[in-house]
Amino acid sequence: MANKEKVEHLERKMEARHIQMISLGGVIGTGLFLSSGYTIKQAGPIGTIIAYFFGAILVYAVMLCLGELSVAMPYTGSFHVYAKNLLSPATGFTVAILYWLTWTIALGSEFTASGIIMQKWFPGVPVWVWSLVFMTLIFLSNYFSVKVFAESEFWFAAIKVAAIVAFIILGSLAIIGLIPMKGYQQAPGLANLTKNGWFPTGFGGVFTTMLTVNFAFSGTELIGITAGEAKNPEKTLPKAIHTTLWRLIIFFIGSIFVMACLIPYKQAGVTESPFVHIFKQMGIPYASDIMNFVVLTAIISAGNSGLYASTRMLWSLGNEGTIPVTFAKTNKRGIPAISLVVSMLGGIFSLLTSVYAADTIYLVLVSISGLAVVFVWMAIALCQISFRKKWLAEGHSVSELKFKTPWYPFTPWFAFIASLASCLLIWFDPSQRVALYATVPFVGLCYLAHYFYAKKKQAKA
Repeated sequence: MANKEKVEHLERKMEARHIQMISLGGVIGTGLFLSSGYTIKQAGPIGTIIAYFFGAILVYAVMLCLGELSVAMPYTGSFHVYAKNLLSPATGFTVAILYWLTWTIALGSEFTASGIIMQKWFPGVPVWVWSLVFMTLIFLSNYFSVKVFAESEFWFAAIKVAAIVAFIILGSLAIIGLIPMKGYQQAPGLANLTKNGWFPTGFGGVFTTMLTVNFAFSGTELIGITAGEAKNPEKTLPKAIHTTLWRLIIFFIGSIFVMACLIPYKQAGVTESPFVHIFKQMGIPYASDIMNFVVLTAIISAGNSGLYASTRMLWSLGNEGTIPVTFAKTNKRGIPAISLVVSMLGGIFSLLTSVYAADTIYLVLVSISGLAVVFVWMAIALCQISFRKKWLAEGHSVSELKFKTPWYPFTPWFAFIASLASCLLIWFDPSQRVALYATVPFVGLCYLAHYFYAKKKQAKA
């Protein structure tokens, strides 16, 4: 095992192409491929496009804040360290725990989903067998070296991107009538966007879907997690961050626009993936199998990124001395093996609770993880405000920063207020209100736990 001295980062082995694909792959998950139809059903076609566009602007604002922080301080587990140093140690601890929980809960659901998809092709093999196969695959991808993880994630993400690009191109051709669609005598055009009115469920649907949209965009902040293992972070991180907005607009809003045009509003969100539905309507052979393969790669990619992110958060907590330093130990390949194993066990626990305690423990965990990323975004925005003030107070000038958050202080305050508003707005959606009931007390418990741990640590010193 490596020494226990505090360091700022792990081994720098990630290249620019890895970081760009990881940030893109982290955000393109099963939500887009499977659940986007339900969002259209809830907010209407125009309402969904507005919600996703606003969400993209919000995420971009958060990324601009994270850019300044991560280029100035390229640490592994970055935003936990920023929150600790710039806000308070308790806030740093809470941010790390929330983010760790988000990804470990996601791990459990990804393991289950991968088994369910494989069972469609191999009905005689139990789901748990396939879940175990993919657990092993994801664990090994993360265990051997960060370069193995980065390379595998690059290709998983590339498959997802290729599928979305094909969907948008073919869908656009179908919209203008160059590809025939079953059920349409002529080109669908834009008629489905407003056929049932501009906002068939009321304009309020735009606001109540914001948490769903924000959760769909979670993963972009992985750019900050990779900061400590990126080659030339001063060049690679800004490039990845600056492309965030157009990538989200093209891939997410482009896909949603095609869906909204080709699937009548009242049919959206029914029975199957909107991608599969549209490819079938175009008469593309093996549409279900093709998309199931793409969704499977999306699931593996999300699990891969999730285990990486949660491992780095535990390593960072151990490295900072917030939890036992054992979690900061690395193997000869520079991988924090103990944090990796504990994070994998967290994912397995999540999987087991989804099977045996779906209506109790798992429901609470999922509710917390739904809001956790938005809490992290709020912390990133506040950290950037604090960092800029501290930077100037120390006698530095803004021109010295190698990456500057534009339109300061509007950008960080917009990111903070919009994130806070999207949390509070779910109060008006009874089906999502449980997230507030679970998350607010959990955040309070995190602060309390840190208080007692710090007090105990201080007494021993």
